Amino acid sequence: MTVVGIHASHEQVHPTALLEAVQAAEAAGFSAAMSSDHFSPWSERQGHSAFAWSWLGAALATTSLPFGVVNAPGQRYHPAVIAQAMATLAAMFPGRFWAALGTGEASNEHITGAGWPPKDERNARLRECVDVIRALHRGEEVTHDGLVTVDRARVWTLPADPPPLIGAAVSVETAGWVAGWADGLITVNQPHDKLRAMLDAYRSAGGRGKAHLQVHLSWAGSDDEALAIAHDEWR
Repeated sequence: MTVVGIHASHEQVHPTALLEAVQAAEAAGFSAAMSSDHFSPWSERQGHSAFAWSWLGAALATTSLPFGVVNAPGQRYHPAVIAQAMATLAAMFPGRFWAALGTGEASNEHITGAGWPPKDERNARLRECVDVIRALHRGEEVTHDGLVTVDRARVWTLPADPPPLIGAAVSVETAGWVAGWADGLITVNQPHDKLRAMLDAYRSAGGRGKAHLQVHLSWAGSDDEALAIAHDEWR
């Protein structure tokens, strides 16, 4: 069954207004929500970028919607810290939280001053983070020395069921790669033939989880107004 949700874009909306928006979306009949997790907006025109993890607690507490968040562990976020954040939300709101994991954007990750690795290295780093997060969610003490370093970490407050970890992809190649570890696939709207190729790659590589699609819309009272809003926000 198709589930229709709303994306909470922190880059475009103040967090208080965004909280009111998801509450209104639930009242209007939307049945799920997803949050971005950026340090910076896509452009200065958008003008916002609040901390997603603070906001998610408020959103989950004031709605009954399931929520996901798109996150890039490994550089801006240490995987043990993000594993703890995920576990806390999943423990407080059972069955209502999931995380989509990707390799990130330089526009957010550059703040660490650590440089921006090539794609193959970022993929390898993400896979290490996934393994660390899953081990921590099993209650294990984790020590790891690789592209990320973890020293005797343990998450003490665990949910009854660990949150699903979805693989974020925007290419056919990455869609096939995430099938090796992800509980599902998430991507953004693209031409239908490319979306079909991505889903085929994910399924052919063994991916059996649900597919999630983020579609960007500009809604207004007229086509001209909707186009003007889109141009102003994304130019």
